Amino acid sequence: MQRLAATLPGTTEGERHGHRTWLVAGKVFAWEGPSRKTDTKRFAGNPAPQGSILALAADGLADKEALLQAHAEHLLTIPHVDNYAAVLLHLKNAGEADLREALKDAWFVHAPADIAAIYLE
Repeated sequence: MQRLAATLPGTTEGERHGHRTWLVAGKVFAWEGPSRKTDTKRFAGNPAPQGSILALAADGLADKEALLQAHAEHLLTIPHVDNYAAVLLHLKNAGEADLREALKDAWFVHAPADIAAIYLE
């Protein structure tokens, strides 16, 4: 994940609540964390994802819904983030190409136009 995030211009790595975060222009576009015991309740009896989860910024709630529908095999949400423009990526279910695409999409949400232009060139 660090290697893929580092390929995006202007990306810096930080820490929030003891977990790694990735920022562009001072705005967090991705952050990782483990699946917690409390997540079991949030999945209303369905099994909660096991292993690391990567939260990714979405460009609004409509974009979030589109991403969830298009990538249901590895993107999800929980009630805790339902009204927040972010999706959760279950790392165990995502391949490297899925992760690369998801990081790039989240990065574009907060990347300033001049930095995004560098990436697109």
